[in-house]
Amino acid sequence: MKGEGVARTADPRRRAELLDSIVDYLADHGLSTLSMRPLAEHLGKSTRVLTHHFADKDELLSATMERLDARHRAWLRELPGWQGDDSVGTIVRRTWDWQLREDNLPVARLIREIEGLAAGGRLAGHVPGLLADRSAFVAELLCERGVSSADALRISTLVNAAYAGLMNDFLTTGDRPRVEAALDELTALVDTWVSAHARG
Repeated sequence: MKGEGVARTADPRRRAELLDSIVDYLADHGLSTLSMRPLAEHLGKSTRVLTHHFADKDELLSATMERLDARHRAWLRELPGWQGDDSVGTIVRRTWDWQLREDNLPVARLIREIEGLAAGGRLAGHVPGLLADRSAFVAELLCERGVSSADALRISTLVNAAYAGLMNDFLTTGDRPRVEAALDELTALVDTWVSAHARG
């Protein structure tokens, strides 16, 4: 048992690479039917390789959620304008367009699946920071644009909820023109709120 514990943490780089492969697998296959054996077969590895890095399915799931969270936040921070002077509404729209690119859409669907499973109480202990802390994440952007911390968290919570609802609507109905017309209203409102609450 002692040797196994050491082995799981012996090579963080290989573990991170494995987690990236697992995130990609889940984006293509979904989370609700995750099973160790089919996952190992898809990765071209034995289940022993997975248990070498993760004690059990619960540990693998938690680590995968953390990796998805880290990757998604890094992608968002790399979007043009996040660190610049673009309006928050512009960044919201740019995020939408980025998430709906063909190569990113599977991850967008995976995030919506995670939301549904979490809301149904089926991911107890495994909800990633991407869901649990995303209001604080977006609030940081609002604070950088001069909004106070209290106002930023409230506005961020509302914007995130509206954005997630619109994304769910589009992924469910496929009616992009209608949903994006509503998104345009949201981005305009966001900029109005930021302008009204920004300091000096």
